[in-house]
Amino acid sequence: MITRDAYIEKMKTQLDELNVRMEHLSNQAAEAQAQVRATYDKDMVQLRAQSVQAKAKMEELKSAGEDRWDAMVTEMEKVRDAFVHSFSYFKSQL
Repeated sequence: MITRDAYIEKMKTQLDELNVRMEHLSNQAAEAQAQVRATYDKDMVQLRAQSVQAKAKMEELKSAGEDRWDAMVTEMEKVRDAFVHSFSYFKSQL
């Protein structure tokens, strides 16, 4: 049979080990959050750039003559589709 002091020491050691492991996990979680935030910021910059590009393409579309209309519509749809796809992917990662 284990003595009272030995049992207390054993439990203290186990709890200390768990606390060290918990601290390690906490540090890993903090690092992951920083990485996620960095990825989020990078992706948001790209989304904003695509938004600006889509707005610029819309302005081109507005001023396009009849001779360029069909080509501009095709270009506008490509830009819009890329923007929508990027936004959907970004949203799914949150």
